[in-house]
Amino acid sequence: MRTRLRALADIAVVLALVAYAIPFFWQLLTSFGNSLGIATLTTLLSLAAGVPAAYAVARLPLPGKRFLLLAIVASTAFPQIATVSPLYLLMRALELRDTWTGLVLVHASFALPLTIWLLAGFVREIPIEAEEAASVDGAGIISLFRWVIVPLLAPGLASTALLTFLFSWNEFLFAYTFTVSEASRTIPVALALFPGVFEVPWGDIAAASMLASLPPVVIVIALQRFLVRGLVAGAVKE
Repeated sequence: MRTRLRALADIAVVLALVAYAIPFFWQLLTSFGNSLGIATLTTLLSLAAGVPAAYAVARLPLPGKRFLLLAIVASTAFPQIATVSPLYLLMRALELRDTWTGLVLVHASFALPLTIWLLAGFVREIPIEAEEAASVDGAGIISLFRWVIVPLLAPGLASTALLTFLFSWNEFLFAYTFTVSEASRTIPVALALFPGVFEVPWGDIAAASMLASLPPVVIVIALQRFLVRGLVAGAVKE
Protein backbone atom coordinates (compact mmCIF):
# COMPACT_ATOMS: atom_id res chain seq x y z
CA MET A 1 0.00 0.00 0.00
CA ARG A 2 2.81 2.40 0.90
CA THR A 3 4.55 1.70 -2.41
CA ARG A 4 1.39 2.46 -4.32
CA LEU A 5 0.86 5.68 -2.40
CA ARG A 6 4.42 6.78 -3.12
CA ALA A 7 3.98 5.96 -6.80
CA LEU A 8 0.76 7.96 -6.92
CA ALA A 9 2.46 10.84 -5.14
CA ASP A 10 5.34 10.80 -7.62
CA ILE A 11 2.92 10.75 -10.54
CA ALA A 12 0.99 13.66 -9.05
CA VAL A 13 4.22 15.68 -8.65
CA VAL A 14 5.28 14.96 -12.23
CA LEU A 15 1.86 15.95 -13.55
CA ALA A 16 1.98 19.16 -11.52
CA LEU A 17 5.42 20.00 -12.92
CA VAL A 18 4.24 19.28 -16.46
CA ALA A 19 1.19 21.49 -15.98
CA TYR A 20 3.46 24.23 -14.60
CA ALA A 21 5.98 23.98 -17.45
CA ILE A 22 3.57 23.66 -20.39
CA PRO A 23 2.92 27.43 -20.79
CA PHE A 24 6.65 28.19 -20.71
CA PHE A 25 7.61 25.52 -23.23
CA TRP A 26 4.65 26.49 -25.40
CA GLN A 27 6.09 30.01 -25.46
CA LEU A 28 9.49 28.57 -26.33
CA LEU A 29 8.00 26.45 -29.12
CA THR A 30 6.25 29.51 -30.56
CA SER A 31 9.50 31.48 -30.42
CA PHE A 32 11.27 28.52 -32.10
CA GLY A 33 8.81 28.75 -35.05
CA ASN A 34 9.25 32.53 -35.20
CA SER A 35 13.05 32.30 -35.28
CA LEU A 36 12.98 29.64 -37.99
CA GLY A 37 10.63 31.62 -40.21
CA ILE A 38 12.32 34.99 -39.69
CA ALA A 39 15.84 33.61 -40.23
CA THR A 40 14.75 31.73 -43.38
CA LEU A 41 13.00 34.76 -44.90
CA THR A 42 15.96 36.98 -44.00
CA THR A 43 18.34 34.59 -45.74
CA LEU A 44 16.20 34.35 -48.88
CA LEU A 45 15.75 38.13 -49.09
CA SER A 46 19.46 38.78 -48.55
CA LEU A 47 20.46 36.30 -51.25
CA ALA A 48 17.81 37.54 -53.71
CA ALA A 49 19.10 41.09 -53.39
CA GLY A 50 22.74 40.18 -52.80
CA VAL A 51 23.41 38.01 -55.87
CA PRO A 52 22.59 40.69 -58.50
CA ALA A 53 24.35 43.37 -56.43
CA ALA A 54 27.45 41.22 -56.00
CA TYR A 55 27.53 40.43 -59.71
CA ALA A 56 27.30 44.13 -60.55
CA VAL A 57 30.12 44.96 -58.16
CA ALA A 58 32.33 42.15 -59.45
CA ARG A 59 31.68 42.39 -63.18
CA LEU A 60 30.34 45.77 -64.25
CA PRO A 61 32.59 48.84 -64.68
CA LEU A 62 30.86 50.87 -62.01
CA PRO A 63 32.19 54.38 -61.31
CA GLY A 64 33.68 54.64 -57.86
CA LYS A 65 33.68 50.88 -57.37
CA ARG A 66 36.44 50.97 -54.75
CA PHE A 67 34.63 53.61 -52.74
CA LEU A 68 31.45 51.55 -53.00
CA LEU A 69 33.21 48.43 -51.72
CA LEU A 70 34.76 50.45 -48.91
CA ALA A 71 31.33 51.77 -47.95
CA ILE A 72 29.92 48.24 -47.96
CA VAL A 73 32.67 46.99 -45.67
CA ALA A 74 32.38 50.03 -43.39
CA SER A 75 28.63 49.52 -43.02
CA THR A 76 29.22 46.06 -41.50
CA ALA A 77 31.16 47.68 -38.65
CA PHE A 78 28.43 50.22 -37.88
CA PRO A 79 27.16 49.65 -34.31
CA GLN A 80 23.61 48.36 -34.14
CA ILE A 81 22.83 50.24 -30.95
CA ALA A 82 23.22 53.56 -32.81
CA THR A 83 20.36 52.66 -35.15
CA VAL A 84 17.85 51.28 -32.66
CA SER A 85 16.08 54.59 -31.95
CA PRO A 86 15.52 55.71 -35.57
CA LEU A 87 14.57 52.19 -36.63
CA TYR A 88 12.10 51.95 -33.76
CA LEU A 89 10.46 55.20 -34.86
CA LEU A 90 10.39 53.96 -38.46
CA MET A 91 8.88 50.61 -37.50
CA ARG A 92 6.23 52.33 -35.41
CA ALA A 93 5.39 54.79 -38.19
CA LEU A 94 5.04 51.98 -40.72
CA GLU A 95 3.11 49.81 -38.23
CA LEU A 96 5.69 47.05 -38.55
CA ARG A 97 6.48 46.76 -34.87
CA ASP A 98 5.93 43.29 -33.45
CA THR A 99 5.72 41.73 -36.92
CA TRP A 100 7.80 39.27 -38.89
CA THR A 101 8.05 41.76 -41.75
CA GLY A 102 9.71 44.38 -39.58
CA LEU A 103 12.32 41.99 -38.20
CA VAL A 104 13.05 40.46 -41.60
CA LEU A 105 13.63 43.87 -43.17
CA VAL A 106 15.89 45.00 -40.34
CA HIS A 107 17.89 41.78 -40.28
CA ALA A 108 18.25 41.75 -44.06
CA SER A 109 19.43 45.37 -44.12
CA PHE A 110 22.28 44.50 -41.75
CA ALA A 111 23.10 41.17 -43.41
CA LEU A 112 23.07 42.51 -46.98
CA PRO A 113 26.47 44.33 -46.91
CA LEU A 114 28.28 41.20 -45.77
CA THR A 115 26.31 39.14 -48.29
CA ILE A 116 27.35 41.43 -51.15
CA TRP A 117 30.98 41.47 -50.02
CA LEU A 118 31.25 37.68 -49.76
CA LEU A 119 29.38 36.87 -52.97
CA ALA A 120 31.37 39.44 -54.96
CA GLY A 121 34.52 37.47 -54.16
CA PHE A 122 32.89 34.24 -55.31
CA VAL A 123 31.66 35.86 -58.54
CA ARG A 124 35.23 36.89 -59.37
CA GLU A 125 36.22 33.21 -59.17
CA ILE A 126 33.78 32.29 -61.96
CA PRO A 127 35.59 32.15 -65.33
CA ILE A 128 34.38 34.94 -67.55
CA GLU A 129 34.65 32.51 -70.47
CA ALA A 130 31.71 30.53 -69.10
CA GLU A 131 29.50 33.60 -69.23
CA GLU A 132 30.74 34.56 -72.69
CA ALA A 133 30.04 31.06 -74.02
CA ALA A 134 26.51 31.16 -72.64
CA SER A 135 25.94 34.59 -74.18
CA VAL A 136 27.18 33.36 -77.55
CA ASP A 137 24.70 30.47 -77.32
CA GLY A 138 21.91 33.03 -76.94
CA ALA A 139 21.41 33.04 -73.16
CA GLY A 140 19.78 36.19 -71.82
CA ILE A 141 20.52 37.72 -68.46
CA ILE A 142 17.92 35.59 -66.66
CA SER A 143 19.11 32.37 -68.29
CA LEU A 144 22.70 33.36 -67.57
CA PHE A 145 21.97 33.69 -63.88
CA ARG A 146 19.83 30.55 -63.76
CA TRP A 147 22.07 28.14 -65.67
CA VAL A 148 25.57 29.57 -65.20
CA ILE A 149 26.01 32.04 -62.35
CA VAL A 150 23.85 30.47 -59.64
CA PRO A 151 25.06 26.84 -60.13
CA LEU A 152 28.69 27.94 -60.07
CA LEU A 153 27.98 30.08 -57.01
CA ALA A 154 26.51 27.15 -55.05
CA PRO A 155 29.41 26.86 -52.54
CA GLY A 156 29.44 30.60 -52.00
CA LEU A 157 25.68 30.74 -51.67
CA ALA A 158 25.73 27.95 -49.06
CA SER A 159 28.42 29.67 -46.99
CA THR A 160 26.76 33.08 -47.22
CA ALA A 161 23.31 31.66 -46.50
CA LEU A 162 24.59 29.92 -43.37
CA LEU A 163 26.23 33.09 -42.03
CA THR A 164 23.09 35.11 -42.74
CA PHE A 165 20.85 32.50 -41.14
CA LEU A 166 23.01 32.34 -38.01
CA PHE A 167 23.08 36.13 -37.74
CA SER A 168 19.30 36.35 -37.88
CA TRP A 169 18.81 33.32 -35.62
CA ASN A 170 21.09 34.69 -32.88
CA GLU A 171 20.26 38.41 -33.19
CA PHE A 172 18.96 39.81 -29.91
CA LEU A 173 18.98 43.62 -29.82
CA PHE A 174 16.49 44.32 -32.61
CA ALA A 175 14.35 41.29 -31.78
CA TYR A 176 14.09 42.42 -28.17
CA THR A 177 13.38 46.06 -29.08
CA PHE A 178 10.85 45.53 -31.86
CA THR A 179 8.80 42.67 -30.37
CA VAL A 180 6.31 42.84 -27.52
CA SER A 181 4.34 39.60 -27.79
CA GLU A 182 4.76 35.94 -28.66
CA ALA A 183 3.52 36.70 -32.19
CA SER A 184 7.05 37.56 -33.34
CA ARG A 185 9.31 36.88 -30.34
CA THR A 186 12.44 34.93 -31.27
CA ILE A 187 14.46 32.31 -29.40
CA PRO A 188 17.12 34.66 -27.89
CA VAL A 189 14.40 36.96 -26.54
CA ALA A 190 12.39 34.03 -25.17
CA LEU A 191 15.48 32.71 -23.37
CA ALA A 192 16.21 36.15 -21.91
CA LEU A 193 12.65 36.42 -20.64
CA PHE A 194 12.47 32.87 -19.33
CA PRO A 195 10.54 33.17 -16.07
CA GLY A 196 12.12 32.73 -12.68
CA VAL A 197 10.41 34.24 -9.62
CA PHE A 198 12.60 33.14 -6.72
CA GLU A 199 15.43 31.46 -8.61
CA VAL A 200 16.92 31.15 -12.08
CA PRO A 201 15.62 27.98 -13.82
CA TRP A 202 19.03 26.90 -15.06
CA GLY A 203 17.84 23.45 -16.07
CA ASP A 204 15.00 24.78 -18.21
CA ILE A 205 17.27 27.40 -19.75
CA ALA A 206 19.92 24.78 -20.56
CA ALA A 207 17.33 22.50 -22.18
CA ALA A 208 15.90 25.39 -24.18
CA SER A 209 19.39 26.45 -25.29
CA MET A 210 20.14 22.95 -26.54
CA LEU A 211 16.87 22.94 -28.45
CA ALA A 212 17.66 26.34 -29.94
CA SER A 213 21.03 25.12 -31.22
CA LEU A 214 19.61 22.20 -33.20
CA PRO A 215 18.59 23.98 -36.46
CA PRO A 216 22.01 25.57 -37.10
CA VAL A 217 23.74 22.26 -36.39
CA VAL A 218 21.42 20.41 -38.77
CA ILE A 219 21.98 23.03 -41.49
CA VAL A 220 25.76 22.82 -41.12
CA ILE A 221 25.67 19.03 -41.39
CA ALA A 222 23.39 19.17 -44.44
CA LEU A 223 25.50 21.79 -46.23
CA GLN A 224 28.96 20.69 -45.09
CA ARG A 225 30.04 19.61 -48.60
CA PHE A 226 29.19 23.03 -50.05
CA LEU A 227 30.59 24.84 -47.02
CA VAL A 228 34.00 23.18 -47.35
CA ARG A 229 34.09 24.06 -51.04
CA GLY A 230 33.07 27.60 -50.27
CA LEU A 231 35.62 28.11 -47.52
CA VAL A 232 38.51 26.88 -49.65
CA ALA A 233 37.34 28.58 -52.86
CA GLY A 234 40.14 30.64 -54.29
CA ALA A 235 42.76 29.09 -52.00
CA VAL A 236 44.27 27.04 -54.84
CA LYS A 237 45.04 28.50 -58.22
CA GLU A 238 45.72 26.41 -61.29
